[in-house]
Amino acid sequence: METPETAPGDEDAAQERERDFGRLFQMITGHAVAQLVRTAAALSIVDHIAAGARTADEVAGRAATHPATTYRLMRACASIGLLAYEGDGRFATTSMGELLREGVPGSMRDTTLHLAGYSTWVSWAHLPDAVREGRTQVYKALGTDQFTYFSRHPEEGDAFASSGSSMSEIVAAEAASILDLSGVSSAVDVGGANGRLVLGLMRANPELHGIVLDMPHVTAAAVRTAEELGLSDRFSVVEGDFFHEVPAADLYLLKWILHDWDDEACVRLLRNCRAAGRPGARAVVFEVVLGEVGTPDFGAVADMNMLSVTDGGRERHLHEYDALFTAGGWRRVSARPTRSPLWIIELEAV
Repeated sequence: METPETAPGDEDAAQERERDFGRLFQMITGHAVAQLVRTAAALSIVDHIAAGARTADEVAGRAATHPATTYRLMRACASIGLLAYEGDGRFATTSMGELLREGVPGSMRDTTLHLAGYSTWVSWAHLPDAVREGRTQVYKALGTDQFTYFSRHPEEGDAFASSGSSMSEIVAAEAASILDLSGVSSAVDVGGANGRLVLGLMRANPELHGIVLDMPHVTAAAVRTAEELGLSDRFSVVEGDFFHEVPAADLYLLKWILHDWDDEACVRLLRNCRAAGRPGARAVVFEVVLGEVGTPDFGAVADMNMLSVTDGGRERHLHEYDALFTAGGWRRVSARPTRSPLWIIELEAV
């Protein structure tokens, strides 16, 4: 007869507990990895070795950092796959590390600087109080709302505005293959920051004229992007507050906009688009859609980010979005997941 110490059930339970310990420990130390990646991005470590493997001393000379601590940073980066160690103190880039380079296709550098940056980081520190009190603690963390904070701290504001660029490029490519824009002559990218989404659709639709509506401290980036892509002749910016007024158009694009606001604000924005829309106007919403409770779900985690950093923002289930669309004068005609966390949700005016 087997003794309790060697019973298969006990061994299985011990192994499961060991796995749980490892998984939980990885979660607990996730902040360290996030800050490691942010530091590598902020110091442009991968950019400094893009042309070939270099030692930490060589990188430190280019990055104006301390050689010994630069080595320790690079060693840590190699441990998580951002760099590759080639021996003799030399480090090279990896395919994942390449995504931290500035200006490369699909770069996640600005996304890293935003999501692991100070304003997000310090706001998350107050999450327990946000859950206790049922409201964001962003004012306690930053002294103001996040968007006002960005206007006062342009470096972080630029990172936020640029953080969605790689996502916009992915989503724009999928949207261009999915959306039938025949008969659409003008599209407004509502809160469109650098305009990557509408500019991507313009490249695929030579007759389409694009407009970015955003705050004055943001729109200059959209103008530069349009010039870089050679699309300035069909592109313009409107500086303003989308809760007050939006330009007339055939199509309204709202990417990662509605999740920033409470239901009342979302309905107000949707009604503004509906009122300004030309006959037969359409809208396309790009948002995370919550999945079933208890299943692995990026949206459920992202929802905690909205609680931490916005005043009333939240991720939503599709039926919750439908209620907002109806109240705002729109009807959903389709909803499709994409390769990114975002869904493409098409609306028509009612």
